[in-house]
Amino acid sequence: MSVPLRQQYDVALYILKQKLRGNKRYPLVLMLEPLFRCNLACAGCGKIDYPDEILNQRLTVEDCIASVEECGAPIVSIPGGEPLLHKEMPQIVKELVARKKYVTLCTNALLLEKKIDDFTPSPYFNWSVHLDGDVEDHDRSVCRAGVYEKAEKAIRLAIAKGFRVNINCTLFNNAVPQRMADFFDHMMSIGLDDITISPGYAYERAADQEHFLTRATTKNIFREIFRLGKERVKQGKAKWRFSQSSLFLDFLAGNQTYECTPWGLPTRNVFGWQRPCYLLGEGFAKTYKELMETTDWTKYGTGRYEKCADCMVHCGYEPTAAEDAFRHPLKAALVALRGPKTDGAFAPELDTSHQRPAEYVFSRHVQEALDAIHEGKAKTLTDKDDAAE
Repeated sequence: MSVPLRQQYDVALYILKQKLRGNKRYPLVLMLEPLFRCNLACAGCGKIDYPDEILNQRLTVEDCIASVEECGAPIVSIPGGEPLLHKEMPQIVKELVARKKYVTLCTNALLLEKKIDDFTPSPYFNWSVHLDGDVEDHDRSVCRAGVYEKAEKAIRLAIAKGFRVNINCTLFNNAVPQRMADFFDHMMSIGLDDITISPGYAYERAADQEHFLTRATTKNIFREIFRLGKERVKQGKAKWRFSQSSLFLDFLAGNQTYECTPWGLPTRNVFGWQRPCYLLGEGFAKTYKELMETTDWTKYGTGRYEKCADCMVHCGYEPTAAEDAFRHPLKAALVALRGPKTDGAFAPELDTSHQRPAEYVFSRHVQEALDAIHEGKAKTLTDKDDAAE
């Protein structure tokens, strides 16, 4: 784990304060989506399948700041869509950094070279570039040739300018562990700070439905990747640095039995506060307080809901791993030292035999948002000069 010590300390202090206050449900990371518009159309993405009227919506600077202060999470991740299409993004980041929030700006990097001088390096700011593998793997994933080349060029530029830079890498069932290991070696060689890795979640609206992972496939792929990583270290190569906790990585390798903690990474977007998590849009609240107090959290998670059956994504399980690490620091330290276990029996799986069937309510949320737009109750993004790049 390569998270800076300052950030580790601040987050640990935040968790301790929540414990002392008796808070059982509290956020670690706010997923702040200021817009859904993107300049790519990845087949595995479930975030861009909206009518243009909704894709033209965006949160203002004031919306973003108010959401961050209302939620109170110490870390703010800004995904999308493509955040660099938002004309006010430099100001949003500046305001959050001034409040000493740890900000991760997620980007496909197509606009990064053009926009980079609008941002300033800071220990509170981190670029997270979407890269799902080497040239062949990534360009296939994003459905456009030449994207990997632009992304790596932008990563090298950001590193040279003194920014912290990581990549967020999503794996699907066609991932080849050996190729991923070679890719991680290359990323370490160019000076990347760390890697965020996750199994692909089965978005119901994604164009490509055949390459999402089952839990069994996830565990086997990640075990093999981590095994190769250990072998590389023995061969004298650099150890891969991950931005995630040791226990979450151990969970991906099938060595921990965890339940989801959906409130750990709440999501605020143009619809409102999303229930129950970043991955599922099962309704929206007008305020963070309403989200926390009126969401029936017992309805969601693996073993409880069909849509959650195969999910092992960090937005639900990293908070669970963080809680486990807080309660069992020695266990977390030993896993961090040794790395995830890559052989032997898997930890027991959650029982899914009594999960409730999936509900499909997406169209209702979209219609409600369209009605608000038509009634003049929503703000629109009028500056779209970058949308075609």
